[in-house]
Formats: sequence, structure tokens, C-alpha cells
Amino acid sequence: MKKTITIIGSGFSSLAASCYLAQQGNQVTVYEKNHSIGGRARQFKKDGFTFDMGPSWYWMPDVFERFFQDFNKKPSDYYELIKLNPAYRVYFGVNDFIAICDNLEEIKNAFENIEKGSSKKLENFIDQAKSNYDIAIKELVYRPGVSPLELITAKTALKLNQFFGSISIDIRKEFKNERLIQILEFPVLFLGAKPTKTPSFYNFMNYADFGLGTWHPKTGMFDVVRSLESLALELGVIIKTNASVEKIIVEDKTAAGIVINGEFIKSDVVLSGADYQHTETLLEKEHRAYSDTYWENRIFAPSSLLFFVGFNKKIENISHHALFFDVDFDKHANAIYDTPNWPEEPLFYANFPSKTDLTAAPDGMESGFFLIPLAPGIEDSQALREEYFEKIISRFENLTQQEIRNNIIFKRSFCKNDFVADYNAYKGNAYGMANTLLQTAFLRPKLKSKKVKNLYFTGQLTVPGPGVPPALISGKLAAELIQKSFRS
Repeated sequence: MKKTITIIGSGFSSLAASCYLAQQGNQVTVYEKNHSIGGRARQFKKDGFTFDMGPSWYWMPDVFERFFQDFNKKPSDYYELIKLNPAYRVYFGVNDFIAICDNLEEIKNAFENIEKGSSKKLENFIDQAKSNYDIAIKELVYRPGVSPLELITAKTALKLNQFFGSISIDIRKEFKNERLIQILEFPVLFLGAKPTKTPSFYNFMNYADFGLGTWHPKTGMFDVVRSLESLALELGVIIKTNASVEKIIVEDKTAAGIVINGEFIKSDVVLSGADYQHTETLLEKEHRAYSDTYWENRIFAPSSLLFFVGFNKKIENISHHALFFDVDFDKHANAIYDTPNWPEEPLFYANFPSKTDLTAAPDGMESGFFLIPLAPGIEDSQALREEYFEKIISRFENLTQQEIRNNIIFKRSFCKNDFVADYNAYKGNAYGMANTLLQTAFLRPKLKSKKVKNLYFTGQLTVPGPGVPPALISGKLAAELIQKSFRS
């Protein structure tokens, strides 16, 4: 029977879920609090410059392909992909960097030039990572986290020990050069935890990196948001912006609808892709499944200090994606996870989309996006933002041997307070809840409310976890649970 379904938020997981639910013949409406769709993947434009405000790495293209296949479509029906070469550079000193190319053979050669014998070790490591990737994608991540039995299959049983080791230990057993170690540890940072706290099994992220490569939608990650919007509209979904949800109404322990601007909107099912903790604050206390103490004790992925910068000239000696690991990796990680504070010397990431996408900046100019990972919940002030911009821009100039500070036309910052204000993000987190051993699969907050019938959740705080591909999967899983409830 056709149901009326209300979806809170318009991020990747919400839009994906809306497509699946509309495909089943339901009446689906998405409500977004901001003036534009995309959630953390919104787009920002100014003076001819264009920036993706959130995700900027397109990894795991097979997950996007699988999503569109579910609707007899292909990504190429909506956007064009460019494989980046180099995928990214990692800077360790002045004009001293390692380029990660678009194929494993060249990456192996780069490793061998730095550490004799490492190319064969890398080949073996990536073979194991591919095996884990196949199991993760085909056997695990498309499961709804309802039961621990979901993790038990003939293939995962053989990998059981990998859930109790750590990626950091595994890498350091095989590789001795600290630069190579940091490059191999980098991909798991997308999962939101230190490599020492991330189970060995998650080395499948290294296969996503070295095996599947880094891609870029022709005019930015917002191309993917637009594609989901187009597909949703084709399927009959209604999308409303500037619609901040004030309350979820529960009647007889069943979600009955939402309140926006004092108006009650009746619904058979409510699905929230907004921040999970915030969504529960829209409920009366007795209907919340997780306490304040529960959230306080979770390990959250970092927040971030972001800068969107327009330059009036082309920037030299840089690639589309660049990581700056010229300072102590462990000290910065400790400032995020162990003793939360602003790092004395931060690692940072820089992204210059106009290196690939000529529409991202006016002719002869450059758009730059800088990111410093930070502990969630720490102090955020304009003075601190400016202090840290000066730190990273000075290092950038030194490491790439050029002056760019005087070529800045404008810059916009975005940090913890903005994540709270714009996305209702718990403690201003940027990437959700970390995928540690005790926060994996059935140990994450549930897709289906344990206390309120017909109330569901999707997104990076639930199953399967942080990242754009997991968000698409989360939307599918939530939609499947909702459809299953209709049939029961």
C-alpha cells in the first residue's frame, strides 16, 4: 500500500533513500533546513569561483555504479568522471613530495625507490586489501546492522583475527620508512579514527585508494548531489528547502509526523538523515533511544576547520589533491583523539578543483580549499581561525616555494560552530562517528528506532558509517527496512 513518507535532511543518504522509497510507489517528501540541498555536500559560489563545501574525494566508484543500477541507470547518465593522475601528492618538505599515481605499478615503483623490497610487500598488502574489499562490499556493508550474526559468513570467519588487530600494527610489520607508513595509514582516516584504533580488516580502504583510484566528477562533487536530485524528481519525490523541522510528533509510540514553522505535517513514516543525536532531541525524552551519556561516550570522527579561498593567479607546484605531512602526525592525532585541543602544528589538506575543472575559477585564477582536522567540541573563534590560516598558508608557501598570500581575492572559513549551526552536528563533528571495533555494524546506532514505531534513521552516525559511498548504502538499507515493515 502506498505510504506517505517524510524525510528530514537532503544529504546523500536522505536523497538515496528517497529514490528507493519513491521507486516502491510511496509518496515521499524531503525537508531540508538550509536554502540548498546536499547537506554537508552543499556547493558554495562567489565571484566566479565554485567550491564543494564538504566531500571532495570520489572513491569506490563501484558503489555509485551499484546505486544507479538499482534504477536501471548509470553515473554517466548524469555526470562525467575524470580519473586523477596523480591521484594526490603527499608533501614532507620543501618541494619534497611523493605523488600517488593512477595505477598500482607506478605506486609500487615509487615505494621501491624509497624503501628497497617494499614494492613486493605493497603488492601483497593490496592483494589482501582487495580480498577484504570484496568481502566488505559484497558480504557486509549492505547489511542493516540488526544482528551480530550479519558478520558471520564463511568468508568473514577466515578474517576474524583481522577485527582484533590494527591497521597501524599491520603496516609497521611490513614497512619501515615513516613516509610510506603515513601514506598507507592515510586512507583509514576517512573512517574517523586513529590507525592504531582501526581494525586490520579496514585495510580495504587502501584498495579503494591504490586499486580503484581517485576520481573527480567533471564539475565537482555537487554533480553527484544534482544527479540524486534529478533521479529523485524523476521518481516523483518532492523536495522542500528552508524547512527546518522543529519536532517529531509521536502518538501511541508511533511516529505520526513532523512540525515545521508550527505546522503539523502528517506522515506514515518519518526517516531522518539529519544528525542522529539532534534528531532525537526533536522527540520527547521518553521516546529517545540513546541518552546524553551514550553520545558523550562515543568516539566521534573529527571536526574540521575549512577555508574556501579565491586566488587571482594560478598556483604552481601543486596537484588537485595534496596532503601536507611535514609535521608530526602523531602529535596532531593526539590533539584530536587523546587530549582534545588545537594542534600546535597541524597537518592539513589542500584541494585545488580548478586544476581539473576549468569552471571552478575564472580564467587565470585558482580556487583553493584547505582543511585542518580538529577534535569535535573544542573552542572555535574567529581569532583561532585566522591564527591557523596563517600557520598553514605560511607553510604552504614554503613547501611549494611560491608566494600566494597577496593573491587572495577572498576567503571564507567554516568550522565547528558552523557545523553545529548549519547541520546540527553533535559537537560540530564533520564526519560522524568513527568506525572503531566497538562502533562497527550492529554496534552503531540503529537504522530503526528502538522506541518509536515508523521512525527510522540514515546517514553517517548509523550503518555502515562515514563517507559518501557508505551514505548511499545507508539510504538503501533504511529504505529496505521501511519496505520490510510494510510487508510484515
